[in-house]
Amino acid sequence: MIIDRDINPTTLKLMEALREFHRFGWQEHSIAGCKPSEIRLLLCIKRCMKPGNSDMKVSEISKLLHVTSPSVTQLLKGLEANGLIERHSDPVDRRAVGIKLTKQGEDVIRQAMELRTSAIDGLVEYLGKDESEHFASLISKVVRYFSQKEATMRQSQWNGVEEA
Repeated sequence: MIIDRDINPTTLKLMEALREFHRFGWQEHSIAGCKPSEIRLLLCIKRCMKPGNSDMKVSEISKLLHVTSPSVTQLLKGLEANGLIERHSDPVDRRAVGIKLTKQGEDVIRQAMELRTSAIDGLVEYLGKDESEHFASLISKVVRYFSQKEATMRQSQWNGVEEA
């Protein structure tokens, strides 16, 4: 077992900062009675609606959010019951279900974006422009690092399967 004195002090400091940031959960608050997972789903539908055809399929949403179709379906039931989305059968493929936002769903998204933008505007004001830009750059760099690390791990696991 690794104990704190065996870890580089800078690594420990970064681990603690990330733990605090995660624990705070700044974007994990309900908005207009919607849970964060429901807000993410509504935003996904809004951002990915196809021009001329505003319907999305459960499978498309599932892939975009990296969650199972049953999980998406469960969230959609609640959103539909609250009047935030509409579901209907595809006239061409009756097995497929089209999903689109209602006016009320659009309003919830607008409110969520206003609250998030206001929070980030406050952070920019608190940190200042230069530190905010540096922070954004560092976050992007961290994401790239972990994405590359994950891709490398997946590739090495795939190579291990081929060798077996």
